[in-house]
Amino acid sequence: MGNKEWREFGRTEVIDNTLNPDFVRKFILDYFFEERQNIRFDLYDVDSKSANLSKHDFLGQAHCTLGEVVGSLGSRLEKALGGIPGKKCGTIIVKAEELNNCRESVLMQFCGNKLDKKDFFGKSDPFLVFYRSNEDGTFTICHKTEVIKNTLNPVWQAFKISVRALCNGDYDRTIKVEVYDWDRDGSHDFIGEFSTSYRELSRGQSQFNVYEVVNPKKKGKKKKYLNSGTVTLLSFLVDIEVTFLDYIKGGTQINFTVAIDFTASNGHPAQPTSLHYMSPYQLNTYAMALKAVGEIIQDYDSDKMFPALGFGAKLPPDGRVSHEFALNGNPQNPYCTGIDGVMEAYYQSLKSVQLYGPTNFSPVINHVARYAASVSDGSQYFVLLIITDGVISDMAQTKESIVNASCLPMSIIIVGVGPAEFDAMVELDGDEVRISSRGRYAERDIVQFVPFRDYIDRTGNHVLSMARLAKDVLAEIPDQFLSYMRTRGIKPSPAPPPYTPPAQPLQTQI
Repeated sequence: MGNKEWREFGRTEVIDNTLNPDFVRKFILDYFFEERQNIRFDLYDVDSKSANLSKHDFLGQAHCTLGEVVGSLGSRLEKALGGIPGKKCGTIIVKAEELNNCRESVLMQFCGNKLDKKDFFGKSDPFLVFYRSNEDGTFTICHKTEVIKNTLNPVWQAFKISVRALCNGDYDRTIKVEVYDWDRDGSHDFIGEFSTSYRELSRGQSQFNVYEVVNPKKKGKKKKYLNSGTVTLLSFLVDIEVTFLDYIKGGTQINFTVAIDFTASNGHPAQPTSLHYMSPYQLNTYAMALKAVGEIIQDYDSDKMFPALGFGAKLPPDGRVSHEFALNGNPQNPYCTGIDGVMEAYYQSLKSVQLYGPTNFSPVINHVARYAASVSDGSQYFVLLIITDGVISDMAQTKESIVNASCLPMSIIIVGVGPAEFDAMVELDGDEVRISSRGRYAERDIVQFVPFRDYIDRTGNHVLSMARLAKDVLAEIPDQFLSYMRTRGIKPSPAPPPYTPPAQPLQTQI
């Protein structure tokens, strides 16, 4: 990422004598939607036992990002191999799948029977405490049930816990359960304990899941001691949490629209002090913000066609002020090809329009909302990136637009560039206080605001500045996306069937 150098992550096994190898070895990578994770595959023909790659024949290489693999249909990417001038090197097929034991959660319910009486005047007030065991033999608390007052035969409410929290995804790891009698002063009395595992519990309600609650101290003292009662598992239901990747795999597209602030407060583009100044040596902050966010999102959009809009400028030929004009000059078709196409359209429009004002956000928000409103089946999600230098002129209308958009499949990212005070933007980002308009509150938080100046790398490394910016502004998108899908009850489409390589003709030895 920052230092531009490649590090070897791992190697597949060697497959002998074939031009169509199907490699088995898997590589486990941490995936972050909000980062650009570059990957390179190098292929070699192995000629000896040496681990030194220069001793083997190079067959070609392919570059991509992890987002490209994940964002492809069925998370299956096919790429031509290159790297040997004038030679066709064949293709590589890369398939990604999400590791799933981390996504399951379990709904369990327990009851107790004939637990020890601990209270002098009444019966006990029992509750359960669950611990997962760690690699080093210690235990970590992972769940407490509620207290049931004055009974030796409690039925606790069902509770939901993730498999990761319960046993770290390891089905055979010990789960220890302690039974206590609750006391008001906090000195809860220990009734006894038992151990189990996820694998045992997953058998559900059966004779295997009736546990004797044992108090080791009592057992040591009394010869006839059997137990301090029993705890029985009443039900065990596994629920798989669907993730952002399940939707992407099922073909949901992320549509990316950019809106750029062309108000006069940015300064005249010909002046080096202007935020829109086009230096031959480096990107201006608008271009940096656009490229940083766009390069990541474009991996999740199959046609790579992005509408690019501007606001707050006077347009040729008649000088009318517009708050949603197409950067490519074609209002019927504002789409640009790839992020590079958007950059090109941005540079061209700087030469033809006149910076003006005021700074109105609601027209571009409503523009994207119209598209988002027409697709409610979960097949598309819209992300609007607004890049602006500051003070907003249509606050009331913008709030109204955001509240309306909060029930649509869309998210809004606002990047503030330049030195202005951005207090109003912080209000739009509903992290502290949910945004409202005329007494109506936004259904969910869909706005993420960041000032670009917080990300400028002190050493002048713009690659790092852009990576940091993208990481922060995109981090909330998967959760915003999921909250829309969940509240609408939209399930991911099934991924396409797995790829099977075409049958190879059998080779016979003569």
